[in-house]
Amino acid sequence: MLILIRLSGEITTKSRRTRRRFAERLTENLRDTLAREGLGGTVEPGWDRIYVRTEGNGAPEVLRRVFGVRSLSVAVGKEFQDLADIVRLGEEVFRDHVRGKKFAVRARRVGNVRISVQALERDLGAALYPFASGVDLEHPEVTAYIEVHDGRAYFFTERVEGYGGLPVGVEGKALCLISGGFDSPVAAWYMLKRGVELDYLFLNLGGCAHEYGALSCAKVLADRWSYGTRPRIHIVDLRPLMEHLHRAVKPNYWNLILRRLFYRAGELLAEREGHEALVTGEAVGQVSSQTLHNLAVASEATRIPILRPLLGFDKEEIVRHSRVVGTHDISSGVKEYCAVVPRHPVTRAPLERVRREEEKLPLDLLERLVGERRTVDLLDLEHAELEVLQWQIDEIPEGAIVVDVREPGDYKSWHYPGAINIPLADLPKRAEELPKGRPIVLYCPVGYQSLDGAELLRRLGYEAYSFRGGAPSLRKYLERASGNNPG
Repeated sequence: MLILIRLSGEITTKSRRTRRRFAERLTENLRDTLAREGLGGTVEPGWDRIYVRTEGNGAPEVLRRVFGVRSLSVAVGKEFQDLADIVRLGEEVFRDHVRGKKFAVRARRVGNVRISVQALERDLGAALYPFASGVDLEHPEVTAYIEVHDGRAYFFTERVEGYGGLPVGVEGKALCLISGGFDSPVAAWYMLKRGVELDYLFLNLGGCAHEYGALSCAKVLADRWSYGTRPRIHIVDLRPLMEHLHRAVKPNYWNLILRRLFYRAGELLAEREGHEALVTGEAVGQVSSQTLHNLAVASEATRIPILRPLLGFDKEEIVRHSRVVGTHDISSGVKEYCAVVPRHPVTRAPLERVRREEEKLPLDLLERLVGERRTVDLLDLEHAELEVLQWQIDEIPEGAIVVDVREPGDYKSWHYPGAINIPLADLPKRAEELPKGRPIVLYCPVGYQSLDGAELLRRLGYEAYSFRGGAPSLRKYLERASGNNPG
């Protein structure tokens, strides 16, 4: 299979020297793509096109995700002598495609080629006309495309659009603060598209389920969008510092000071690892700590540049784009631990007051926690290695107690027969209501919050599990087990 790769316009408009450097990086990223996806084959660079030869199934869908690719086509390449030769070859390639259909011919020259595009479209159209049901230049059923390069013509019927942008790695390296929610993975995607190589920093506020969500999102970004690099994720347990925050800091400043702590942790790590900037998923006005004023106050905590590609996005836009990235289903179940929002959060915090509140915290503890971080190579990470997955089950064991950790309204609309309703927020103080010595199975809307509950109960000595996939999967399980609609 020959795949014709067209370079993003962002590459072709650069100076000759920069264009060559960007194209070389794109070529290497494409080679890494073939190797990582087990497709095999070769990548041959050219000035205007890159030529990929592979027998791997699904190669076009994979290659279109390489940033720097504007579009691609599975093509047939033939050497030619003159215009008549191209027309003869084109008739051989396209006649079965246009048979009984309305068609159009689209031709273009690439490089220094002295072939008339108009004459080629006219003559090939005339040669194909006897096989077709007619010509339709506006809405053809089949389009016969020809690209004429120096001494070689390429014939194809489809253009697969890529995502454009710049090859990952040409614009330096940054550290992305990732939470597993909708925003930060989408922000990471946009920075990768701009050619920035990323590592990730996860600041754990909520336990293993929170970590699992962030790891899962970072794994998608690494596997699907980071060809040519080996991204890592650094995991910092911030919970010891959170205890000081809750005890010492005035509640309406929690969210803003927590954001400053995030930036400080990112800066500490970036200085040690050689990152040039931080990346966040913040959008103006989305929450109280992201008012324009509070973003300025939060940013004052560090000197490192903070890149915020989603500043002007609506939440709906971000959620919609998370489907393109591939993190939507993961993020939909991840609780927003980073949104430590009190009842009356300050929206226009005086900088001096923020500094005074922050002085109540042991910032040397933050430096120690960053130093004790755990680092994971995302390409080497296998989901089977995550301990939390061992707590997920797909059926209810005999004698188990089933606990619905959703809100009471959701519980009333439908619940597993005999399930006890203990909302997740109430579980710490109501855990003693549950007997030990019997399996405890928790479920929630999609299966992530119940993992938090399972971790909590396990720390208290219970044999606790989370039902994989949450309430929707549990309903299907009940339907299979009973042979009836659980309604």
